[in-house]
Amino acid sequence: MARNILASSLQNASFSIIFQIFCRCITFAINAFIVRSIGRDVLGITNVRLLLLESTLLFLSKEAIFRAALSSKHNKHCNWAQLINQLWITVPICCLLSIPCLYIWLRWLSAVEDHFYVQYRFGCYAIAFSCIIELFAEVPIFVSQVFCFVKLKVVMDTTHIFIRSFVFIAIVLLNKTITIYAFGIAQIISALTIIVGNYGFFYVYIPRLDHYRIESKKVDDKYELRKTFGNHYENMDDFPFQSIKDMFPGSLPNPNPTFNSDLKLLVLSFAKQGILKQVLTEGEKYVMSVSPVLTFSEQATYDVVNNMGSLAARFIFRPIEDSSYFYFTQTIARDVDLSQQNQKKVNEACLVLSYVCKTVTSIGLLGLVFGQSYSGTILLLYGGADFVEGGLPEVLLRWHSLAIVLLAINGVTEGYMFATNTSKQIDTYNYYMAVFSVAFLMLSYKLTNWIGPVGFILANCFNMGCRTSYSLYYIYTNFRKIGLNPLSSFLPGSMFLVVLITCGFVCKISESYFRGHSILYHMLIGVLCISVSLLTWSFENRQLLRTGLTKYRERKLSLTYDSN
Repeated sequence: MARNILASSLQNASFSIIFQIFCRCITFAINAFIVRSIGRDVLGITNVRLLLLESTLLFLSKEAIFRAALSSKHNKHCNWAQLINQLWITVPICCLLSIPCLYIWLRWLSAVEDHFYVQYRFGCYAIAFSCIIELFAEVPIFVSQVFCFVKLKVVMDTTHIFIRSFVFIAIVLLNKTITIYAFGIAQIISALTIIVGNYGFFYVYIPRLDHYRIESKKVDDKYELRKTFGNHYENMDDFPFQSIKDMFPGSLPNPNPTFNSDLKLLVLSFAKQGILKQVLTEGEKYVMSVSPVLTFSEQATYDVVNNMGSLAARFIFRPIEDSSYFYFTQTIARDVDLSQQNQKKVNEACLVLSYVCKTVTSIGLLGLVFGQSYSGTILLLYGGADFVEGGLPEVLLRWHSLAIVLLAINGVTEGYMFATNTSKQIDTYNYYMAVFSVAFLMLSYKLTNWIGPVGFILANCFNMGCRTSYSLYYIYTNFRKIGLNPLSSFLPGSMFLVVLITCGFVCKISESYFRGHSILYHMLIGVLCISVSLLTWSFENRQLLRTGLTKYRERKLSLTYDSN
């Protein structure tokens, strides 16, 4: 396909970061409203128990299939008909998984108080139903990502969050006693918007593309095509759909078997890995739900602090991880040795991996240093004096800032590993993931009983450290064969580290002096120190910024001139 994968990945990451900020701002506002007006118990039920059900169903139903489908570019024996058939399997899988999950959530997990149970039961059924509805749009979502419809993804995600939040707030303002009902209804309505929006776009786009195909036969010059039709002409030859009907199973002509055998093996490998990764990602919530180590109120406190501590992960790291994974899957072939691949692409991938790792590590260190001085202030502004009373939320957030550093490194390095692993390598890693999962769950349970909610964070740090070490070793051995080492410039420079540590001490002094007198002055000093740190990093990484600016300019120029 005539498109710049790196430029599209960078654009996707940029838009995703903006969307995540928008999304988190809305979510934080809603959570603050619930904490201050309704109570922490309700927040614990919705944000821990019900969202855990949603995460479990969606992750287990689609993650392995979607990731395997993205890797199909390098599989010459896989066609679009097989991909469509495979993606539609997510719907019956979700239906089947809903039965045991609903039974577990309603019968096995720690009991919900009687006056919440009826609403809780409705919420569980609503979450399962909304997940099934959402998966009906998996094909157009996949198509939009493969053909780099970045703006469509951003618009749809934003609309989805906006409608869900609007419906939820509207119902709660009418009656605060039915908050869990409102949560379930909002989930269903927002899932419907995903279907309508994605299919609606292609219902309009495909006829227009057909018109462009007809008109393009009259124009030979690509510059004139781009000037007349924008970027649509780039997708004309490769876009396989003639109508919305083609996005349903069995519609496209398929001379091959219904499913691709190589892709099925890759899906199985990702599925085994996905189960383990889900346990590692949401392990503390599973422990909370299965064992009554924390009340729903304490779970809500932990969830609020966890979300706040994971701001960088949700705003920045996850979009970068997703875009990096997409870039590496489109650039590096899984089953071909790096020495036998296009060396220009391999060198570019090595450089991108090095730059991205350095960037996310620097962001993680910023969170670690400034989190020690501003955790209490942020929580006070967010939840009020009652929320921070006792000091537990502040302690949790400070420890979370340590996990941010490990999370930053792990996301990108593991993303590269998953994007380039063969099925055999994925299966090998699954055994290690199983060991990590068991160790993580045992540590979570034991440490939480000994030292409270901080135990979850320490167990997660141990888990992230193990996973990061494995992925770093894989990257080192993978590139060593061709004489490259993206880890050689993995860490930030010494000037940035010195300035960052100095600013950390300054902010600590500011906290001890100004926090009880003037929060404003304390915040201003923090802004100043962060600015100095960022300027130092920018100066020390001038080459990285020049490279990013060059790629941005190349993408702009491609709107006018043909890019080969």
